[in-house]
Amino acid sequence: MTLLTRLAGLALGALLSTAPAPADTLTFAWSPAPQAPQVALAQARGYFTAAGLTVHIVPFASGREAFEALLGGQADLAFMTEFPAATGILTGQRFAIVADLARYSGSRIIGNAAAGPLARVADLEGRRIGTTIGTNVHYFLDHALAAAGVRATIISAAPGDLVAALARGDVDAIAPFPSFYSAARATLGPDYRELRPGGYEVHYILVATPDLSEAGSARLSAFLGALIRAETDLKEDPAAAQEVVSRSMAGAIPAREIAALWRDVDIGLALPPDLADLIRTEAGWILDQGVIRGPLPSVETVAAHIRPAALEAATR
Repeated sequence: MTLLTRLAGLALGALLSTAPAPADTLTFAWSPAPQAPQVALAQARGYFTAAGLTVHIVPFASGREAFEALLGGQADLAFMTEFPAATGILTGQRFAIVADLARYSGSRIIGNAAAGPLARVADLEGRRIGTTIGTNVHYFLDHALAAAGVRATIISAAPGDLVAALARGDVDAIAPFPSFYSAARATLGPDYRELRPGGYEVHYILVATPDLSEAGSARLSAFLGALIRAETDLKEDPAAAQEVVSRSMAGAIPAREIAALWRDVDIGLALPPDLADLIRTEAGWILDQGVIRGPLPSVETVAAHIRPAALEAATR
């Protein structure tokens, strides 16, 4: 268990041990990501308070852990990629997808020059590739290899261990989460190589409890309205927004690197029509891995988890 997870657990415990929260209070399970800057901006500039909300933001090390907190009744809202939603649907969990904050198309496979060239996916034939099994980066890697007809040995590692494993030569390439790209470049220096095979767009989504998406829709619309206000600031002054996001991550990713990252990001609250199809495709991939057994959900079943009412109200 990471320090961040332990702190999140303590924070949640403190919140849950108090009296019932007032109607204008929300507990938000948050996994910081520079690809979706609206939350950091709204928090830093007081837009949640201006919207009449008291938002308790509880940090988690990953979107999966944030999602688990929501499913366990410890949060009203959670931020994550779309991939955990596929697992949630397969296991019959109750939740609502209420917004898509950003779409990221810059996923990459990173290599060490010492392992050989990395100009195309075919160069990975027979190599050892590290990733975090059962996550969206594993899905991305598997999709890229299958599309090119490449066979490689997939080695599982925790997100924070992948860059070091690549530098040591324990693996020949890695498919890490985007927040580790800059660390890989800094660690490998002139030996850094990267490949962007495309074919996968990450969606950074907000999920809510069914109660919040239905009975609490006014609070939810106010929350989304604060994020939309933050988007306006971002469009007017991207450089200032990048500085805010960098500070929110304790400087782990400098503002200049956030600016470079945003070149591959479509930032803006939406609920794109292809989201249900992507989640269903991921559900099929999860079933193929044999981790979960059951029928492939229909597009209609997936779409039933997408609730646009609050976002529509916030954008009127």
